Amino acid sequence: MFYLSELEHSLRVPPHLLNLPLEDAIKSVLQNLLLDKVLADLGLCVSVYDIKSVEGGFVLPGDGAATYKVVFRIVVFRPFVGEVIAAKFKESDANGLRLTLGFFEDIYVPAPLIPIPNRCEPDPYNRKQMRWVWEFDGQDYIIDDSCQIKFRVQSISYPSVPTERAEDAKPFAPMVVTGNIDDDGLGLVSWWESFAQIDEEEEEE
Repeated sequence: MFYLSELEHSLRVPPHLLNLPLEDAIKSVLQNLLLDKVLADLGLCVSVYDIKSVEGGFVLPGDGAATYKVVFRIVVFRPFVGEVIAAKFKESDANGLRLTLGFFEDIYVPAPLIPIPNRCEPDPYNRKQMRWVWEFDGQDYIIDDSCQIKFRVQSISYPSVPTERAEDAKPFAPMVVTGNIDDDGLGLVSWWESFAQIDEEEEEE
């Protein structure tokens, strides 16, 4: 889920940071530049791990900043296809579910990847929202924020930035994870805890 990636970048360190130790100044610039940003085919930058090398320090004419060539390592979030991750419910609509890890919220479970049979209905506590219900063995299992949800990574995509966007369009997501909860052990953790309890009671009988 998390990886160390080594990058090289020509970095401009502004004058107000030049009174700091060089490595601290460079880390500050890198953090402002990269943290919480998605690099295509690399992932979401979580933290600057370390700085491997620094070269240069040239000050261009008319510019008080110093430019360095920096080799550094960053921690990135990039799940792999097939990985099982525990997340929390964020919202749902007729198209499916949206999950969150807290630091990353562009995880979607489309309707075809929700356990069948199921139904999508208005939430009785909020009629403007929709909720999904899995129907199993005569019982209704509601998909909500009552428990962690385990999903399997189905795919990861890095959409291109749109040139035009409608006013009511959702915020652009530079990295989208598609998840699947239609398999044994996936979905709300509470489902499988209740199934295990039923099995234990049946064995005792």
